[in-house]
Order: sequence, then C-alpha cells, then structure tokens
Amino acid sequence: MKVTVATAVARERRRPRPGRRTGPRGDAWKEPEWFIRFDVSQRLQHIVLALSFVGLVITGLPQKYPNWPLATWTIQQLGGIDNSRLIHRSLAVAFIALAVYHLGGIIITTLRGRLRPTMVPNQKDVLDALAMLRYSLGLAPAPPRFDRYEYRQKFEYWGIIFGSAIMISTGLVLWFPILFTKVLPGEAVAAAREAHGGEATLALLTIVIWHLYSVLLSPAIFPADLSIFTGRISWQRMEEEHPLEYDRLRRELERAKAAGPAGNAGRPRRSNRRLARARRSASDPGHDGQE
Repeated sequence: MKVTVATAVARERRRPRPGRRTGPRGDAWKEPEWFIRFDVSQRLQHIVLALSFVGLVITGLPQKYPNWPLATWTIQQLGGIDNSRLIHRSLAVAFIALAVYHLGGIIITTLRGRLRPTMVPNQKDVLDALAMLRYSLGLAPAPPRFDRYEYRQKFEYWGIIFGSAIMISTGLVLWFPILFTKVLPGEAVAAAREAHGGEATLALLTIVIWHLYSVLLSPAIFPADLSIFTGRISWQRMEEEHPLEYDRLRRELERAKAAGPAGNAGRPRRSNRRLARARRSASDPGHDGQE
C-alpha cells in the first residue's frame, strides 16, 4: 500500500497545472478536451454489476456468517431469512443475466470481426508490472507506458470473470441441490457452499481494499474517478495514464483531418463514429467537468 501511495503522489506531481501548456505542439492536430473511454453499454453494465454485487453481499454474507451480531440485525431488517433468500436469488438472476449479456456481446463482436482483444493479458503486461515495481522503488526514472488497459485493470477484470463463474456455478448447485445431486455426489453441495461463501468473502475484500482505493482514495484521482459513469476521460489523463492509446488516437485524428471528408468516406463506420465522438467531446459546452 505504501508503494501504491508513493506512486500515485509522484504521478500527481506530474499532472499539468492550470495555464501550463502540456498538449502536443503544432497546428496539424487540435487537441480534444475529452475522449470517449466507455460507451453506454459498458457504463450500464458497470452500474448493474455494482448494484447487484452490493445487494448480493448484503443478503448473502449474513447467511454465510449467521453468528455475527450484524448478520442477525440485517436478516431482521430484510424481513426474515425467507425474504433474504428471495432477494438474494432475484439479484442472482440479474447477475447471471448480466454475465450472459456480456459474454454474448463478446461472441457477437468476435463473429463480426470487430473484437479488439484489449483485455487479453500478454507478455507486455508482465514486463509492465516489473517496470512499475522498479519505478515504485525508485529504480527507474519513469513508469511504463500503458495502452487502453494496464495490467492491474486486466487482473481485476479476469478476477471478476473467474469469480463470477465460481459464484454462478456454485450458486446454482445450492439453489437446485436435488437436480444437481442426480449427477453429482452429495458432497458437491457442501463443497459448493464453502466455495460460494469463500469466493464472496474474497470478492468483497478485493473490492474494498483494491478497487475502491483505486477509484476513490488514490491521490491521483481523489475524490473519485467518475469516467465509468460519464464515459469520458480528459486528454491530460489519457496522455498520462494511457499514452499508447493516446498516441494511436492522435494519429487517427491526424489522418482523418489530412484526408478530409472525401478521404473518410471509405473509413469503417466504427472508426468514423469514434473520431466523431472525440470531436464532439472537444466542443461540448454542456459537460460538467467530471471524469
């Protein structure tokens, strides 16, 4: 934790100050004020995930740890154990629906040939992690340059994926024990109960210790990183936190400006929409300034 705070403070010191020009030089490209980082679907998925996760924790952990005084009070406030289980299973249906929607979107995008594997771990992530460790210890002059998603974000994403698979599979066994014990031994129910509760506890600790610190308490983004709700990220943050993606978008915008309207006629529609969103973001006067 000390290393993380030190790194964040160092990054904060490098942030541009008001009135200081830090953008690209030259007149060939006009710097957008905001970049579109998350589309509407991604933002809605995050909201559903957050709400369902909080609800599942509130209704599930008191059943895992019934001897806690707070567990008894929570069950009573929810109207008893039967109501708690009903709410928990209703939220589980929403969670499963979200997982199916997310997986379906990946499959459809892949079949259309439009999938960019930005969340797939690769060798660069390992090298970036080692480089960040050296930078945090003062052994390197600068942090590694990240693309759209860095190694920590990928680690968290795949943790959610594998954790969701465990929670959904074990939860279904606990929900329909008679059905599953027709093909599985009875011990599978007890094993599912332990795995379900243990994974839920691990997920809660990960969210509280890791995720909430990264998006709320880190000095680099304090008091909050709201880009997952607004969908936008400032060009200053883009240049600092995702320089490889920033450079790529800059080149796309430079080529689009050089080609003009006629040169963009044959450009893929998705690329055109992305460039148009970046231009609209740069001229949107109604934005509230939050990230």
